[in-house]
Amino acid sequence: MQSPEKIFRLDGKVAFISGAARGLGAHVARTLAAAGASVFLTDVLSAEVEQAAKSIRDAGGKAAAMVHDVTQEAQWEAAMAQVVSQFGGLDVLVNNAGVEDMAFFAEGSLESFKRIQDINVNGTFLGLKHAIRVMRPDGASGRGGAIVNLSSLAAMIGVTGLGAYCASKGAVRSLTKSAAIECAQLGYGIRVNSIHPGVIKTAMGNHLLEGFVRLGMVPDVATAEGAMLQLHPLGLGTPNDVANAVLYLASPASRWTTGAEIVLDGGANAQ
Repeated sequence: MQSPEKIFRLDGKVAFISGAARGLGAHVARTLAAAGASVFLTDVLSAEVEQAAKSIRDAGGKAAAMVHDVTQEAQWEAAMAQVVSQFGGLDVLVNNAGVEDMAFFAEGSLESFKRIQDINVNGTFLGLKHAIRVMRPDGASGRGGAIVNLSSLAAMIGVTGLGAYCASKGAVRSLTKSAAIECAQLGYGIRVNSIHPGVIKTAMGNHLLEGFVRLGMVPDVATAEGAMLQLHPLGLGTPNDVANAVLYLASPASRWTTGAEIVLDGGANAQ
């Protein structure tokens, strides 16, 4: 039996995190690096993602960065080739890149709806496709691995003004389960799981609160935050809460976990 100190370690492992320039993605990258993984950060924000990787190296970790648009398949192919070339393989993919926008159904634009699906759903699909190709036995890495998809509490409940986002994260939830059973039945040695956070204290979380104000649902951000605190009995979450769940799903501690959804919402979904 592995000791508790070692079962969450990622020494010798290679982790790829999309949308890692800031917020949750950057925090996840730091957490996995602290657990011993070599981390490969990607984002469309070139200067920010390079700085995020540099901060990990400055702290003694192993990290590299690459500019990467998750909606472009050729860029997924290039990023996967780069991580294998630079670090010698791939063991963990964290499909973190995502966006949200708020609008009532009657006023929402088709262009915005499509953009959210393109990044959140198509980006996750492409990550799954190309990570599986690299991780499966005949792939460039060929040693199996773990894929963690960032979904949302919004995949499980309806949220006024967030219809497009709810649709996208519901799709991520279903993609996760399909990929998990497929990889298991085909003997790829790849586990696929999803994480479903409620409101997290990040710039994206603040943007959500501001969106409620913009739509006229509440008079100010303080009122919006108060409503969210009522929804989450344990209070709002932090990036560390999400990063710890990612670490669990990436580590040997979760070796028998696939197709699962970890809900991190301070009790919101239990009401």
